[in-house]
Amino acid sequence: MIQFGTGGWRARIGEDFTCDNVRRVGGAVCAWLKENGRTDRPVIIGYDRRFLSCEAAKWLAEVFCAQGFQVLFLHRSAPTPLLMHTVLKQHLHCALQVTASHNPAIYNGIKLIVEEGRDAPVETTQRIEALANGTALDTRFVPFAVGEANGSIQYVKNPFNDFLDDILARINGQAIRDRGLRILFDSMHGSGTYALMVILHTVRCTVDVIHTERDAYFGGIAPAPSEHSLGELSEKVVDGGYDLGIALDGDGDRLGIIDSSGRYIAANEILVMLYYYLHEYKGWKGPVVRNMSTTHMLDAVANALGEACYEVPVGFKWISAKIDEVDAVLGGESSGGLTVRGHIHGKDSAYAAALFVEMVSAMNASPARIMADLTARFGSFEIADSDFSYPAEQKPQLTHLLFEQKALPAFDRPVRRVSYEDGCKVYFEDGGFVVCRFSGTEPLLRFCAEADTKEKALASIQAFKDMLKL
Repeated sequence: MIQFGTGGWRARIGEDFTCDNVRRVGGAVCAWLKENGRTDRPVIIGYDRRFLSCEAAKWLAEVFCAQGFQVLFLHRSAPTPLLMHTVLKQHLHCALQVTASHNPAIYNGIKLIVEEGRDAPVETTQRIEALANGTALDTRFVPFAVGEANGSIQYVKNPFNDFLDDILARINGQAIRDRGLRILFDSMHGSGTYALMVILHTVRCTVDVIHTERDAYFGGIAPAPSEHSLGELSEKVVDGGYDLGIALDGDGDRLGIIDSSGRYIAANEILVMLYYYLHEYKGWKGPVVRNMSTTHMLDAVANALGEACYEVPVGFKWISAKIDEVDAVLGGESSGGLTVRGHIHGKDSAYAAALFVEMVSAMNASPARIMADLTARFGSFEIADSDFSYPAEQKPQLTHLLFEQKALPAFDRPVRRVSYEDGCKVYFEDGGFVVCRFSGTEPLLRFCAEADTKEKALASIQAFKDMLKL
């Protein structure tokens, strides 16, 4: 069965990510476009640097050509934000990006980007699922070489130019030039290397790089810029005396930061710092948007600045929609993705990294120093998280207990309210929270908690685990 999660369709290579299933997804998208009268514009197809990504992109292109669509094909791997930007600027109906983003190397998948460069909404992916899993699906294809020869497949010329120019026009390049930062960049073997390198070199940063070569195994770790995965970057930043370490995930839409001291700067801290900087230093007034598993420190900062903080379910489509609705300055999530007002309607780590470099330069302070000042002003917000991998046969039991019986642990502090909008989120009277939800991209039960101490946050997660006998 083809099933889309919060980040598109993802599957294990060789089990469900196969040529036949890729073509089923392509055929279903073709059928959906025809149903909605959207056959008048080209479809752009891109891919990251994972195993089979380029080949799968060609399988998709072959299906679209057979069904009469004009295909714009990227001649090299590219980050997902580039495709979003292209759809937005060229007023296309959709793009398909072959990627599994930050998932382990055994996975690959397809992200569907729709009009205005947005993540496909739930109702769209549900319809495509139904078409892909139906019995009347048309998966005809023509060989890629035939599509090239007859002109139905055309290569996108200079696909990065407009994307990079837009980012460079939005940042304070002079502030960065004046500071002259030394940066160590870890591309994590992903497809975001070129974009960020061009930006950093254009604003005269001194940049050294690690892990830029293509590696189907991503060096043996998942290409997610987490504290666990950036140990080598942290050590090399300290040893080399760099001002910053920057890392991007596999398809260039998530960001990780290492301070000059080697300290990992969590995604929640990045969001808080950037919102404060954009609001107070650049004068971008307005609210902020976060998902339900992201720090409530954003709420405290927004409240102090006379603004609102809006909470939405997990999935960046909800964040981008809310940004538009309330004209928010910034929206982001604790997994490292963010975007700002006036840019694309999705995560973009190249722009986020550029803004972060601008912030450090303009404020003339390290991230650790900036965060320490904000903590002194707004209080301590400590996040803890944990994932539990479960066998497929256990999911119905867990679902019944958590979301039908709505069982809750006996917590050690008073509960203010409970939300089941997306998983289970418990809000405590002291301002902390704990979330328990199924991952939308992997077979995991995810826990996330926040409190004024790490110990309190971990205790809330442990209470859930004890109840579920995990």
